[in-house]
Amino acid sequence: MVDSERGRRRKYCKRSCRQRAYEQRTLVEGTSIPEDAIILSPTEAADLGDRMFALRCAAEDLTTALGEKADRSTITDLAAEVLRLAHEAERLR
Repeated sequence: MVDSERGRRRKYCKRSCRQRAYEQRTLVEGTSIPEDAIILSPTEAADLGDRMFALRCAAEDLTTALGEKADRSTITDLAAEVLRLAHEAERLR
């Protein structure tokens, strides 16, 4: 048996994630906000909206290129951009 297989499974990927979860639980304690809610500042919410818009635009560009039967290099570049923007959009902090 490997050491990582002993005991309880980890709930958080790293200590900073566990700390953020604790901070959020503490913030919503005694309020009507659900414990599993994601709380974003107005700036964070706007930034997330901007990242999602950029991702949608890149996906539309890829769809257009596919419909126009663009060359493989163009499709590859557009797909890489969609993937990059998707990774960026996942970031909440």
